[in-house]
Amino acid sequence: MNSISAPAAALAAARSVAPAAASSSDAGVALLAAAKLLLADLERGRVIDAHVLRTAMIVAFGGSDAEAAWDWKTAYDACEAAQILFLRRFGPAMRERAASPSAFLAMLRKVAALMPSHTRRSEESQALQQFSTPMGLGFAASIAAAIAPADLVLEPSAGTGLLAVHAELAGASLVLNELADARACLLDHLFPGITVTRHDAAHIHDHLDAAVRPTVVLMNPPFSVAAHVEGRVADAALRHVSSALMRLAVGGRLVAITGASLSPDNPSWRDSLVRLQERGRVVCPPRHERRDPLHRHRSRSRRKSSGIPGIARDGERHCRVA
Repeated sequence: MNSISAPAAALAAARSVAPAAASSSDAGVALLAAAKLLLADLERGRVIDAHVLRTAMIVAFGGSDAEAAWDWKTAYDACEAAQILFLRRFGPAMRERAASPSAFLAMLRKVAALMPSHTRRSEESQALQQFSTPMGLGFAASIAAAIAPADLVLEPSAGTGLLAVHAELAGASLVLNELADARACLLDHLFPGITVTRHDAAHIHDHLDAAVRPTVVLMNPPFSVAAHVEGRVADAALRHVSSALMRLAVGGRLVAITGASLSPDNPSWRDSLVRLQERGRVVCPPRHERRDPLHRHRSRSRRKSSGIPGIARDGERHCRVA
């Protein structure tokens, strides 16, 4: 155990919450156990700092980061899983109390402020650009998609499920895919009633069962990397969007969170986005929408573009490239 280990009393109390996870070889089980420990802090409005996070991880994994039982990227995944558990438990009541989506977003910001910053990244997270969707941004994307209980929602690069949970709270059914095995394993435990596929989302249309026709796609694809390809792939996000749009049911909606450069205003991508109009008409939002509180939250998020933008619609399919 390293020099910043948790006090014995804190460890003993934590072990009473998750006694089995420490000896489990299943990383998904251990991550879920850590998330449940962190949930108790979120419920009390306590800040989850490095000390609190390390305590939960030591208990859940049976060892410290110094002992290579886990790394900090895994610890951040546990934080995200804790947010999902929090939203499941309190999200419906929060929505009832909130007078508007903007008011609910303000509540989410307060919860997000309790979480640690992702200051340490693993080689895998860098290689696959695993930059997760902030809780508030996920909610904004779900609002843009206008999800209803009758919808079947696909998240092609589901990560830890921070987009999917908003679709779940809206009452929709889910189809989840995640290439990274550790995260897919976590999704198996966070969404136990769903079979999580493990395909390259850049070719999701080619891999999913033909019977799967989502009416909504929520996605936050990598911006410039591709699986099994070294170096920068400039059109990575566009590949993901294009494949998902091919799978989208007629009359469906797609919301994608992308970099600011993937825009009809950028000459480099204009022709490619025009070709997407064979399946959906890409347009930009009116200027007054860019002053909306949901937009302001989105534009403050690092790596994101400057608006909840483009709506693609042709009367058949709708695609919002954000």
